[in-house]
Amino acid sequence: MQIILTKDVDNLGYANDIVEVKPGYANNFLIPQGYAKVATPTARKILAENLKQRAHKDAKIQADAQALADKIANLPLVFKLKASESGKIFGSVTSQMVADAMTEKGIELDRKHITVEAFKTLGAYTAEVRLHKHVKGTINFTVEPEGELVKEEKTAKKTAPAKVVEEVAVEGAVEAAEAGVASAVEAPAAE
Repeated sequence: MQIILTKDVDNLGYANDIVEVKPGYANNFLIPQGYAKVATPTARKILAENLKQRAHKDAKIQADAQALADKIANLPLVFKLKASESGKIFGSVTSQMVADAMTEKGIELDRKHITVEAFKTLGAYTAEVRLHKHVKGTINFTVEPEGELVKEEKTAKKTAPAKVVEEVAVEGAVEAAEAGVASAVEAPAAE
């Protein structure tokens, strides 16, 4: 079934794209949620006319997105996180943290368009941001330790050697058996 997307849908397409999907996905999710409409011949003609009229506006929007991508690529961000002496961090930098830091710098970005790769050490990293259908930008940031570095404590389980445990168990069984024999010997004498 062919549909026209009315909004950007991850892993499917962007607004005003005509895509092929299974009928159940279209009829049960995309169309009722307002993400798409059926690609009838009339809807296709209307879409073509709208795209023709909007072509020059899209060129300006794409140029603005490219300018923003160039601006954020040169904007340094620093995140302070708790870290161990070996450089491992406790926690991580999320897309929400990156969006909030960019807002403090005067640039509004939607956290849903920011992708931060997982990492567990201090250092310099990049995040990818989708600014436009054809424009992706990168955000460079560094992760530094917050305050003092935390010492890593390796806890070793202290276990008794197996031989010692077995000897204690055998001694306990022998003592229990001797006590049982002694009580059995004393019991008839008491009668």
